[in-house]
Amino acid sequence: MDKAKEKVQRFRAREQRILDAALELLLEHGEEKVTVEQIAERVDIGKGTIYKHFISKTEIYMRLLMDYEKSLTERLKSTLAAAEQGDITAPARAYFESRMADPSKDRLFQRLEEKIIALNLAPEMIAELHTMRNSNAAALNRVFERRMEQGVLKKVPAYFYYSTYWALVQGAVELYHSKSFADVIEDREGLMEFIMDVGVHIGDISARRGGEEKPMSGGAGPTFG
Repeated sequence: MDKAKEKVQRFRAREQRILDAALELLLEHGEEKVTVEQIAERVDIGKGTIYKHFISKTEIYMRLLMDYEKSLTERLKSTLAAAEQGDITAPARAYFESRMADPSKDRLFQRLEEKIIALNLAPEMIAELHTMRNSNAAALNRVFERRMEQGVLKKVPAYFYYSTYWALVQGAVELYHSKSFADVIEDREGLMEFIMDVGVHIGDISARRGGEEKPMSGGAGPTFG
């Protein structure tokens, strides 16, 4: 490998270490208390080196948000293809599993995004983030529309389903951290799995016709929705 490629690889590796350190500190201390100096110390580099990669702490946070959404986008792409082959619950499970796998991280990212928007700190990056998210929503909405046409989902505007997905995740994440419910929730992980399963099967009317479950053609299994 030539020196130029090695230099690029080292640069990218260091950039990822900065992002990883920032996320660790955010989860440990919250966004209000994390400084660029702390991030640099965690990576064991100088503060000035941080600015060779990112112009501000806000840009670091936006990269974390973008990478989070990109990981969901990539997973949805593969599961949408799987849905076309008959695994119709795959996109729904990908959405819920991606966002509910780490409730602390998802909750952190919700707060970060809201604060960045409220302060109008990175409008262009926020627009890029929302474009990606809207594309994910549109892809899921097309799946919902096909299932409604097939008569296996209740007919409502397609965005009702995506909006319900979002609301379920938001609520589940808050519930996971709620001190008010801490005494009554004995199995938080089990509860998250139950909420996920509810979300995957929202709007399923295939089992209601004539009081009998209607089998899917080709043995596809439960209805996505």
